[in-house]
Order: sequence, then C-alpha cells, then structure tokens
Amino acid sequence: MVFSSLEFLFLFMPVVIGVYFLVPRAARNYVLLAGSILFYTWGGGVFVFILAASIAVNYWAGGYAADARARGDERKRNIGVAVGVTVNVLLLGYFKYANFFVDQLNGVGEALGVGTIAWTNIGLPIGISFFTFQSMSYTIDVAVGRAERLHNPLDFALFVSLFPQLIAGPIVRYHQIADQLRDRTTRVEDFAEGVVRFVHGLVKKVLIADSVAQIADAAFGADPGDLTTAAAWLGIAAYTVQIYFDFSGYSDMAIGLGRVLGFHFPENFRRPYSALSITDFWRRWHITLSTFFRDYLYVPLGGSRGSTAKTYRNLVVVFLLTGLWHGANWTFVVWGAYHGTLLIVERVTGQRPVDRASAAWLRRAVVLLAVMVGWVVFRAESLAAAWHYLQAMFGFTGTGLTAAVGEASTTRALAALAAGSLSVVLPGSFVAGVRLIGRSRPAALARAALLLVALPYTLAVVASGSFSPFLYFQF
Repeated sequence: MVFSSLEFLFLFMPVVIGVYFLVPRAARNYVLLAGSILFYTWGGGVFVFILAASIAVNYWAGGYAADARARGDERKRNIGVAVGVTVNVLLLGYFKYANFFVDQLNGVGEALGVGTIAWTNIGLPIGISFFTFQSMSYTIDVAVGRAERLHNPLDFALFVSLFPQLIAGPIVRYHQIADQLRDRTTRVEDFAEGVVRFVHGLVKKVLIADSVAQIADAAFGADPGDLTTAAAWLGIAAYTVQIYFDFSGYSDMAIGLGRVLGFHFPENFRRPYSALSITDFWRRWHITLSTFFRDYLYVPLGGSRGSTAKTYRNLVVVFLLTGLWHGANWTFVVWGAYHGTLLIVERVTGQRPVDRASAAWLRRAVVLLAVMVGWVVFRAESLAAAWHYLQAMFGFTGTGLTAAVGEASTTRALAALAAGSLSVVLPGSFVAGVRLIGRSRPAALARAALLLVALPYTLAVVASGSFSPFLYFQF
C-alpha cells in the first residue's frame, strides 16, 4: 500500500486519522501502533515478524544500555550498544546483501571451476534500511544520554513502525521525537499545515515524478547500440527530476502526515540541485541519512579532527557505506565511491561551499552535471550498462530520439519535465513545502491553487491507475 494509492488515500488514511482523534489521548499511541502494523503487513506480509523481532531485541538492548549508564557501568552499557548495533547490521547483512554476496562467490567459483553454493534467493523486507537505522539510533541515544529510554515497549514499537515514515523515511532519530512519543498535541494549525504538506508531496509524486518516469525508463531500457546522445541526455534529465520529486515527494507526505498526528519530523531535502558543491549537495539531499552517517559513523571514526589522510579515509568509508545502504549492487558501491572521491577532490582544491560564492551559476551547473553522471551509475542495472549509457551521453552518437524514448516523450511527460526542471533555477533557499505554509498572500494563493486545482487533477490521475511505487521503497 503506497501513499499515492486509492486504498491509502480513501480508506486507510481517513480511517486511522479519524479513529486517532476520536479515542482518548492516552489511547492514541495504540491506535497508531495498530494502524502502523496493519500498514506494514499490508505491504510486507510475513516480514512483519522480522519487524516485530527487531523491535523486541532493540527495545531490550536500549533498556539494558540505559540502565547500565544510570548505574555508571560502562562495560554493560557498551554491551547493550554492541548487541543493538550488531543485530541490526546482521539483519541488513542477511536480508539485503546475502544474495549479492553468494552471487559474487558463485561467480568466482565458476571462474575457478571449484563449484558453486546452492542458494535460494532471500526476499527483502520493505523498509528494512530505515527501521534498522532508527532502532540503532534509539540504543545509541539512550546509551549516551541524549534522551531517556521508553519504559513502555509499545511506545518503542510505535517509534520503529510509525507508518508515515516507516517505508522510505525520513530517518527519524530517537532523540528528535522522544518527547513527542510520550505526549503531543495537534493544533488546528498543525493539522491544516500537515494536510497542505501532504498534498504538496502527493502532487510532486504523481504529476511530476510518475510522468517523467516513462522517459527515464525508455532511455535506460534502450539497447546500448541504439541509444543516441539526445535520447541519453533526455533520459538522464528525466531521471534526475524523477528521483528528486519521487523521494522528496514521499518525504513531504511523511512530514505532512506526521504533522497531522502531532509529530514534527526533520526536513529531508533543501533544494539539492541548487548546490554549489558536492559537499553542499549532501547537506541538501537525503539530509537524515547523511546526518545519521555523520553523527553515528564519521564523527566516531574521528571525522576531520585527525590527519588529512585519516579524514579522507573516513570520507571514503562513509560514502562506500552510503552507496551500499542503497542496495546490493556494484553500481551503488561505485556511486558511493564516486561521491566520496568528489568530496575529497573538493577538499584538496578548496572548492567547498561558501555563503557568497563567486560564479555561483557556473558552480551550480558543474555540480549538477557531476550529480547527473552519478545518477547514471545509480540508475543503471549494471556497471557495463552505466558505461554504455555514459558513452552515449558524451560520444555524440546522434541528435534523434530512439523510438521508445520518442513515444515516451508525450506532451504531459515533457511538461512535467519542464516543470520539474524549475527546481534547478530557483534560489537555493526556496523550499516550496515550507513556503506553502507561510502566512503571506502569495503563499495563500499557492495553497488555493494546490488544493483546488492540482489536488483534484492528481486524484483523477490516481483514480485512473496510472501511478507507480516510490523509488526508495526498494532500499
């Protein structure tokens, strides 16, 4: 069940929200927990038992570490943290990477003629990359004293499984909403602003991301020998728009739903395609992931406090893991290494972001080009496919479009691509989801257009069945 489906929009969401506000305040967490488990089971089936097991182990580990910290027992506190982190890493390792690891071993075995391992592919629990990271944040936060532990295991279960951001983030760290889990109030203003933010995300997803997806799919699905330079550039432009509007649209919807229910989730995007450097890009793209790795891995490794060589090592480690976090494929590893290398190059050359950068438009264009090259590797099915695609982009193989890309380039798709491309030229400080809830007259007019024009059209598109799952569901 996805946010842009009829079942969610007209059945699940209104029923859960309605019951949530009808029951006494003390029972609201239980309503949300029941709704969240149902939401996960609807899409994940029997994998809900993996989620439940993860909740049980992490609740124990966090409580053990917190109690040990209160007694001043550092050894047992570290044991609690080690158990929590190890269990989550093993869950990710088994469900997300075991198939990939066995495939690599079998490839080597075939090459050497020593045989292969008999293996049945393992299914991937939806949202596992997100709920394992949130669980780790609980154990670490209570162990170091950033927040107090939860004494009610059902409150912890709600923290891990909260349906607005369970499947594709934002990654909400425990200390950010610890107080809200215990007590929160939804004001009328919160409810109204949450609805606007949710609708904004829905429109981004359905009208922009899903519309340009057909161009990207046609380009990346083309035979390498047939792909022209024009088709390749149109395809990567479409994918650049698609992945941003798809993922940021989901984040907007999650933040909006959270606001309706009294939660304040962190922002996940700040117009990343206006970045002045790759460093700046990662301060604007998937912010909750980059800050998670920064605070829980980069800083503990030493950050930039040690020698230059150690700083570069830390950056490489973080971005290799960032790539792997996205999926078990060499394309993601190379994509992470690519961004880590660019960050090191920026440090070496001194091209890190400044408040008033000279030649800002040129820097933005260079960074966007570098990001788009990275998206080719990210989107491609294999490194060989990525290489062929890049050859088509920079090899000047023709100005015409392939038949499939031409058919996909409908008026609606091209209009969505043009509208989505505006995100590149808008000021870096202009975050539409935040501006929409302002009190100015332009904000009021934009809200009216969103709710009275864009929303009905979006719902008509959803009703027609022409929508697709969110891209980050696969991660």
